Amino acid sequence: MAHITIQKGPEQYVVLPFFITAGIFFLLFSVLLVFTGGQLFGHHFQPKVLAIVHTLALGWGTMLIFGAAYQLVPVIFERPLSSSSWAFVSYLLLTLGSCLLIYSFWHFKVGLSMCFGGMLVTLSSYLYFYIVWNTTKDVEQLFELRLYFTLSAFWLCFTTTLGLLLAINLTHGFLTKSHLDILKLHAHAGLVGWFLQLVLGAGAKMLPMFMLGRSTKIKLLYASVILINLGLVLFLLDGYTHPVGFRSLIFAAVVLLGVLCWSVYVLDCFKHRARKVLDIPMRHSIISFLNLMLAFLSLPMVVQQESGNWVNLYAVWIFLGWITGIILGMTFKTLPFMIWNWRYNDLNGIKKIPMPKELYSQQILSMQYYLYLLGVFVMIIAVISKVHWVLHCAAWIWVALAVSYVVNVAKVVFHK
Repeated sequence: MAHITIQKGPEQYVVLPFFITAGIFFLLFSVLLVFTGGQLFGHHFQPKVLAIVHTLALGWGTMLIFGAAYQLVPVIFERPLSSSSWAFVSYLLLTLGSCLLIYSFWHFKVGLSMCFGGMLVTLSSYLYFYIVWNTTKDVEQLFELRLYFTLSAFWLCFTTTLGLLLAINLTHGFLTKSHLDILKLHAHAGLVGWFLQLVLGAGAKMLPMFMLGRSTKIKLLYASVILINLGLVLFLLDGYTHPVGFRSLIFAAVVLLGVLCWSVYVLDCFKHRARKVLDIPMRHSIISFLNLMLAFLSLPMVVQQESGNWVNLYAVWIFLGWITGIILGMTFKTLPFMIWNWRYNDLNGIKKIPMPKELYSQQILSMQYYLYLLGVFVMIIAVISKVHWVLHCAAWIWVALAVSYVVNVAKVVFHK
C-alpha cells in the first residue's frame, strides 16, 4: 500500500483552483462566523446558520476534496483522469453554485437563486461521479478503494439531489414529509455517505504511505465499506418512514462498527510503520478522528433534541473538529507534494532542489495546529456556556486560523 506512482497526476489547472478557492471559502466561513453571533445557540434551521454550514460543507470541504480526489484518483489507480476539461467544469459549477447558495441562505432568498445554485452544485456532483467512475472502471486491483471512492461519489449525488429538492420545496412545498425530517436525512447522507466514506477511502491509502507502514488485513476495509453503507441505507429508510429517534442509534452503531474496522486496519499499519515520529499533519488527523468519535458518542443525547447544546456540540465536533481538522492536516501532505512534482520532478537528481516540506512554513503550520486546537476548545466552551463574548472570541480565533492556513497555502502554490 505504500507504493504510489506520481506520473499519472493531472495538470495544474485541474487541481490548484480547488485548493485556492477552498482556502478562500474557509476564510469566508470564519468571517461569517463573526457576524452570525448568538444565532448559533438556537435552532439549526436559521438563514445564517444554514449559510455557514453550507460554506463549510460545499465551499470548504467538498471543494478541497474534489481537488484532492482529482489528483489522488489517477495516482492511486495509475490511470490518467478521464477528462481534465470536465473536471475544471465541475470546479466552475461547484464554485458558482456554492456562492449562490451561501448568498441565498444568508439573506434567505428562497426561489430562483437558491434553486439555481442547488442545480449547479448537483450538476457538479454528477460530473465528479462520472469522472471518478470513468477513471477507475477498468482498474482490476485495489477494488476495496474503488468501492470507497465510487460509493462516496454516489452518495454525494444523492445528497445534492435531495438538497435541490429541499430548495425547491421551500418555494413550492411539494414534499409530503416534514421539511426538517428530510433535512436530517440530507445532512447525514452527506456526512456519512460522502465525507466519511471518502475520507476513510483516501486515508486507507495515504496514511500508510505517510507513516511508511503496511497491513495485510484488507478484509477489514471491505467490512468497513459494507457496514457503513448498510447502516446508512437502513437509517435513511427508517428515517423516511419514522421520526429520527433512539432506533436510529442502531444504524449509527452499524456505521461506527464500519469505522472501527477501518481503524483496526490503520492501527495495524501504524504498528508496522517505519516512520516513528508523527509530524503536525498526522497529529491533525489523530485529533480530527477523536472529534469524530466524540460526535458518535454524543448521538444518544442528540437524538433526544430538535435543537440545543448537544445538537450544537455535535455540529462543532463534525464540521470544525473532524472535517476541518483532517483537511488542515492533509492539505500540507498532498499540496506540497503536487507542487514539488510539477516544478521539480524533471530536475530530481540533476541539481539541488528543495524537499516538499520546505515549500511551506513550518512555523505557520505549527501556529495553525495550536490555533485549531484552541478554536475547537473555545467553541465547545461557547456552546456549553452560551456566553456571547466567548463565542465572539472563538470566531476571531477561527479567523486567525483561516488566515494562517491561506497564507501557507499561498506560499506553496506561488512557490518558484
